[in-house]
Amino acid sequence: MFVIGAECSRCGEVFSSENILTVCPDCGGALLFKYDLTRVAEKISKSDLENRENTFWKFKELLPLSSPSSIVSLGEPYTPLIHYSEGNSSVSNVFLKDDGRLPTGTFKARGMAVAVSNLKELNINRVALPSAGNAAAALAAYGAKAKMDAYVFMPKDAPESNVKECVFMGARVYLVDGLINDAADIMKKFEEAYGWLNVSTNKQPYRFEGYKAMAFETSEQFHWDFPDNIIFPTGGGEGVIGLWKGFKDLIELGWIEKIPRLIIVQSSGCAPLVKAYNNGETEVKEAWENAETVAAGLRVGRPYASYLVLRAVRETKGMAVAVDDADILSSMKRFLQNGVYACPEASATLAALNKLKSDGAIDKDESVLLYLTGNAMKNFDFMKIEKNKIPALTKDADFLPQC
Repeated sequence: MFVIGAECSRCGEVFSSENILTVCPDCGGALLFKYDLTRVAEKISKSDLENRENTFWKFKELLPLSSPSSIVSLGEPYTPLIHYSEGNSSVSNVFLKDDGRLPTGTFKARGMAVAVSNLKELNINRVALPSAGNAAAALAAYGAKAKMDAYVFMPKDAPESNVKECVFMGARVYLVDGLINDAADIMKKFEEAYGWLNVSTNKQPYRFEGYKAMAFETSEQFHWDFPDNIIFPTGGGEGVIGLWKGFKDLIELGWIEKIPRLIIVQSSGCAPLVKAYNNGETEVKEAWENAETVAAGLRVGRPYASYLVLRAVRETKGMAVAVDDADILSSMKRFLQNGVYACPEASATLAALNKLKSDGAIDKDESVLLYLTGNAMKNFDFMKIEKNKIPALTKDADFLPQC
């Protein structure tokens, strides 16, 4: 192991990695693992990685596991990097990173794979979290593989596909009247009685370590020469924090020279981070009222450790942008028409790109990576079509009517 410990991102207190970690007990700050990167650089190089299997476990020296034998895997591949074009100059020099190919169909698999593997080492066998849907599905899947008891608390209007995933994979599912914050409050009420470990978003340093592999993996795919901008859909913000942390590790290792601008996108129906950014605030102070959006993963009214998300954006000279649901759905359809299976959250990145280019915030010559955090197949239930307008045929049909 090359782990030095876990440092509180707010007060700087350092905790041993041999302990079970959640948040800083003194100030409630999110914990971030620290590594002896000088020793890591002495042991491995970028060229060494070329001989390893292309999964995010290839960066094992930069994970807080004691042994590779502790890994709980569902066969995570490198996800595709795609050059995207619509024959339209407004989306030239654009790339897609498609994490919808991961187990359970979203990038949440990264965080849960590493978290469950670490907790297994620490002999944890009961875990719980509130979730808008995708994190719960990932926990249910990796928890099932690790033979853990998983309790998930979800808004009652969470996507049906996510609820089914959790139920069929054996998690104990509870639907809550309200948003993810309400689910978190109910879960906390029963925490002591049931003795589970809270693996909530931004309250688990292990999950950040899974997401930072996004920076390692994508940097290698770009031959260590990254695009100018990354647009990332953001609800709780753990993906952005992990991505930013991964790039900082790579800078310290000397493997890259600069970090791309990190641009977060939210729905205008729930945009607390965008509001805080535009107001020059360091964190989200109040929960977003009447949060509503078709992108369930973006419906987080008050993200925990929002100060870290905003720090990542500002340190990289990034931006925060909100897009309307109508533009999210339009972008989802555009993606599908170009063979890209992007969920609503992921489709928000294309809507954001078009908005930023229209506003002149991104120059047409700048390179951009749209991070696709999930697969559209989990979201077709809310995309309505009028079946009575689709031509119906009988076996005696001798011509095709106009579609």
